[in-house]
Amino acid sequence: MSPRVVLIGPMGAGKTTVAELLAAAWGVAARDTDTDVETTDGREISEIFVDSGEGHFRTLEAAAVAAALAEHDGVLSLGGGAVLDPDTRELLAAHTVVFLRVGLSEAVKRVGLGVGRPMLLGNVRSRIKTLLDERAPIYEAAATYAVDTDGRSPAEVAAEIQEKLDV
Repeated sequence: MSPRVVLIGPMGAGKTTVAELLAAAWGVAARDTDTDVETTDGREISEIFVDSGEGHFRTLEAAAVAAALAEHDGVLSLGGGAVLDPDTRELLAAHTVVFLRVGLSEAVKRVGLGVGRPMLLGNVRSRIKTLLDERAPIYEAAATYAVDTDGRSPAEVAAEIQEKLDV
């Protein structure tokens, strides 16, 4: 069993929304590893970060991604930092992965003030810029395809992914 497609990208790229649209179009389930982590741990991600630290969250996240890649045959969206783990990137190499690329100003608009997003504590725009700069090459390297999301609706992004995957 293998996901039909795995969506990666930074917060604000629209991974969860696009995953739901693709899943509906293909008649399969959508799964989000951030939700899996929260369900497994019984806490919201922001609570995990505050109470147990980023390291603990990343351990839970890596386990959630590995399980989802092995068990899920629908559309899978990963948390923005999931690709930072080398083992996760190795697992992703066997899958069709689409990087949802988003620019700084669009990401800031979509994320807002970052409420509930522990990686954005402090200056939101500055933190998003840093995360985009640090992670973009990792997303690019892990992706089979990249799709630009700036100025486009989730439906337009989903349609491009469907076209690329020829489904």
